Amino acid sequence: MAKEIKLPQMGQTMEEGTVVSCKVKAGQKISRGEVIFEIETDKVTLEIESPDEGIVKNVLVQEGQTIPVGEVLLTLENGVKETPAAKKTAAAPAYKPGRKIPLSKLGKIIAEKTLQSKREMPCFYLNVVVDVTELVSFREKLNASAGVKISFNDLIIKALALGMTKWPIMTGRFEGDFIRLADSIGIGLAVSVKDGLVAPIVKDADKKNIEQIAQCSAALIERAKAGELSPGDLEGGCITVSNLGEFGIDSFIPIVVPGQCSILGVGKITDTCTADDGNVVIRKLMKMALAVDHRTANGAEAAQFLDYTAKLLAEPAKLL
Repeated sequence: MAKEIKLPQMGQTMEEGTVVSCKVKAGQKISRGEVIFEIETDKVTLEIESPDEGIVKNVLVQEGQTIPVGEVLLTLENGVKETPAAKKTAAAPAYKPGRKIPLSKLGKIIAEKTLQSKREMPCFYLNVVVDVTELVSFREKLNASAGVKISFNDLIIKALALGMTKWPIMTGRFEGDFIRLADSIGIGLAVSVKDGLVAPIVKDADKKNIEQIAQCSAALIERAKAGELSPGDLEGGCITVSNLGEFGIDSFIPIVVPGQCSILGVGKITDTCTADDGNVVIRKLMKMALAVDHRTANGAEAAQFLDYTAKLLAEPAKLL
């Protein structure tokens, strides 16, 4: 059965786009993620990638044609089966010495955004060590009865959302001669994907309970891994959580996403010997680093916000 590939909405105000170029033709085999069209919208030219592999049945638009969002661009059929040779190629090392690695569309966006952040955002950095001994037990109890697996990131997102309700300046966005506070609290979650990193947004995080946050983040991660995120999934963030603990990283300072106030870098949880009333006990500690756009929030505001978030994680019953 043929599948229709339609013009997606690539921004909240986008209503139509103009076909700058078509990269495929009828009968051509294409791969998932392959660029199939260049579309111009609001004077910005963007690449449209194929969501699936298969054979192009019909191309239904022409170069220079302006079409509305949702219009069918082409039809795709007969998914291409992976051959043994293809499997062998896929298993080969990704990088070889001296090789030039062309940037994907996502890679180019990441390069542009990180450079923009470093050029335009004067950031300061705050670090805290959190005792998450109780949080580990708390998560285990929740997962014993929850309908969805709850991750540490879900608990961190909940804590950040509660912190932002107390310090709304941390939802702010610098816009020249004023700071615009967000209408709602959206928290991004950095997800590693094939071509780099994406950070879909858990919307209205302050209004969701922990299980609802877990359901939302699990769905976003699944869509991110499948390359099925929509532009709306990436809009409305106030802060992003980047957790490298699973990779054995103790601590790091991430780069603030342009348009957001801050980003939280989370390290691994380690068993650490600490003093407790003259005795040596083993506690589970986790380091967090907050990078903040100084144009939006000052050190005292950000410090209180981070301290409050850390205390919620140390006393997780308050997250309920």
